[in-house]
Amino acid sequence: MSKTSKKAVVDYGMVRVAAVVPQVNVADVDDNVAHMIESIDEAVKAGAHIVVLPELCVTGYTCADLFGNELLLDAAEQALITLSDHYKDTPVMTVVGAPLRCSGHLFNCAVVLNHGEMWVVPKTYIPNYKEFYEKRWFTTSNITAIASKDSITVGDEEVPFGTHQIFEAGRARVAVEICEDLWVPAPPSSIAAINGANVIVNLSASNELIGKHTYLMDLVKHQSAHCIAAYVYASCGYGESTTDLVFGGNAVIAENGKMLAEGQRFTTRAQMSIADIDIAALENERRINGSFADSMVQFGTPFERVPMVVNGPLDYEKMELLRPVRRLPFVPLEDDRLTARCEEIIAIQTEGLMRRLDFTGIKTIVVGVSGGLDSTLALLVAVRAFDRMGRDRKDIHAITMPGFGTTDRTYTNACEMVKSLGVTLHEISIAAAVTQHFKDIGHDANNHDVTYENSQARERTQILMDFSNKINGLVLGTGDLSELALGWATYNGDHMSMYNVNVSIPKTLVRHLVRWFASSLDDGTEKGKAIRATLLDVLDTPISPELTPAAKDGTILQVTEDIVGPYELHDFFLFNMLRYGFTPVKLYFLARKAFKGEYDNATIKKWLRTFCKRFFGQQFKRSCLPDGPKVGSVSLSPRGDWRMPSDASSRLWLAQCDELPE
Repeated sequence: MSKTSKKAVVDYGMVRVAAVVPQVNVADVDDNVAHMIESIDEAVKAGAHIVVLPELCVTGYTCADLFGNELLLDAAEQALITLSDHYKDTPVMTVVGAPLRCSGHLFNCAVVLNHGEMWVVPKTYIPNYKEFYEKRWFTTSNITAIASKDSITVGDEEVPFGTHQIFEAGRARVAVEICEDLWVPAPPSSIAAINGANVIVNLSASNELIGKHTYLMDLVKHQSAHCIAAYVYASCGYGESTTDLVFGGNAVIAENGKMLAEGQRFTTRAQMSIADIDIAALENERRINGSFADSMVQFGTPFERVPMVVNGPLDYEKMELLRPVRRLPFVPLEDDRLTARCEEIIAIQTEGLMRRLDFTGIKTIVVGVSGGLDSTLALLVAVRAFDRMGRDRKDIHAITMPGFGTTDRTYTNACEMVKSLGVTLHEISIAAAVTQHFKDIGHDANNHDVTYENSQARERTQILMDFSNKINGLVLGTGDLSELALGWATYNGDHMSMYNVNVSIPKTLVRHLVRWFASSLDDGTEKGKAIRATLLDVLDTPISPELTPAAKDGTILQVTEDIVGPYELHDFFLFNMLRYGFTPVKLYFLARKAFKGEYDNATIKKWLRTFCKRFFGQQFKRSCLPDGPKVGSVSLSPRGDWRMPSDASSRLWLAQCDELPE
């Protein structure tokens, strides 16, 4: 590559869309067009590939019987020609609403403009109830099917006309529906999505009523989820007639059930919502959803594929990414949702454990407690299960097993927590047994290598298993999803249990669950305050397996995140790789956006490579996991979500990591 050559823009699978609500003046077509151009130009300047405007925005939705006047209809046609000519050299797909005549009928239409050409999609469902009287003026698109009509005259030109058109704008496959089409039992967008559309645009004129907005937003999100697609919704606003109705103006963009952008209602100014749609994520979601593909058997139908002329991928090294990228994808953002989510997760864990105890007839539980996060959560879930089953907490046997690296802080927290919860505490030191084991296998106790560490982990597991045999108990596993992804567990050591309630809980979420327990168990009594204080100190303790000696002052030297990397980064990689199938290039790009100002590029690249290497290399541990309940959308159970050969090569992933720029 020469020094003067430009660096290629990376295609991250994104398409930028804009929902625009321009000012309107009922029946003043020239004024409306001027406002539309202002709004479209703003979207184009912001880099939009696709721009969507409201229903009948060329004339205004509330023209009523003026729709029967030739002067207004002629002006609408001329407006479309003006708009088409204005943007003939602009690589953007624009969709506007206008009334158009065809074969003695008037249609409420969405008009697609691109590169000096136009295509027309008529409205299918014409509302004629309550405040709506559209059948007084407009005809359903079904008439065109009956008449086998596939073109319409706009000015002097014949242009394609029909509902079965999918517009290809870069990686976006765009289908169009209009307002009421969304509200019916089987929206046209559902059929279009099954047949390949991954972006649905809706030109709407939905009036405001008490409670209607919330329902509408839910409808948009749910339809985007049902279609595994993006949904771009633009509804008319200020300037429409307020004789009987008020139009607040909605500019909304959703993607697969999540709201990406939502404009302000009841504004007197034009507004625009703009967002980057992750087409690559949508495509991956459809690939792994077999039921979505099966829908083609029943609902497959021919659609005309229409190529659009739009700009290529945006240069996100120079431009802002217009979509939220969550640093903690496993953790809900809102406090109210987080509380409800924690309650639901604990309920799933508790129910799983209760059923396992019920089925096996086992009356006692054995759990190793270290004073760390994971064993704390497992113990709290066990207590919750026993309380719900009406069993005595004393039948939960918590065993603390101090070793060469155990610190006073974790030991004290483990003991205090067990006593506060009223479960049975046992202390069994592993020092003598492991020292004897070192002698048996000829290992130097001063050599703090993997043998030194794993011998301790396996000794602890042996104690738990044998003690459970002694009391006819069930060994409760404590390892979490993040540790399984990285293989941060000793094979046939803490890797093994009889049932693991934490198996699909990532480390970043474990923290929130323990914090939730700290609040919920604090009932204002001295006992409640004590357990809360202990749990908060557990949260503040550095994460460590404590398998190597601490400093003389008791400071933990073996800090997990110093060795394998920050769990918030690894959980970010884990979620986005498993949930969406993203490559290292995409993971690196998103992580730089999500953790900007927290980690530099070199650090992110380093730990991404570590993640990929360990994820592939440690699959053998996941291939023989104990049972445990799936909690979220990402799981590594070999019997459920993740089936992967233990000897799969990581070469492709590591090679791409090595090529990432810093």
